Amino acid sequence: MIILTREQYDSIVEHAKKHVPLEACGLIGGRTEGETRTVDKVYFLTNTDASAEHFSMNPNEQFAAVKDMRARGIGLLGNFHSHPETPSRPSEEDKRLAYDTKASYLILSLAGEEPVLNSFRIDGEKNVTREELKIIE
Repeated sequence: MIILTREQYDSIVEHAKKHVPLEACGLIGGRTEGETRTVDKVYFLTNTDASAEHFSMNPNEQFAAVKDMRARGIGLLGNFHSHPETPSRPSEEDKRLAYDTKASYLILSLAGEEPVLNSFRIDGEKNVTREELKIIE
């Protein structure tokens, strides 16, 4: 299970909406206790591809985010990106580029009337498992 606060969720949605029609992206840092992963900080990064269909995170921003996580005593839990016009599920490219089997891959769809956020784990064979996502007040 991965836990986000309502404020973190709202900030991800706002960031994604601000970048429509492009995909928005970022990293999530936090703590892991058993099977529970709690997000402590969301890092908003630049999609250097400037594309509506895929993303690449700015490497300097990634480095700065990981450095900040270390300073805070938290770890990299995974990443997020938006799908401006498609459902909240990993695309074939998302699966192909998912190299970290321990990461949570959060995908925010803006395709419907309301945003939809889901979290996924992707194993070494590119099998996708939906991860329970809990948004707390």
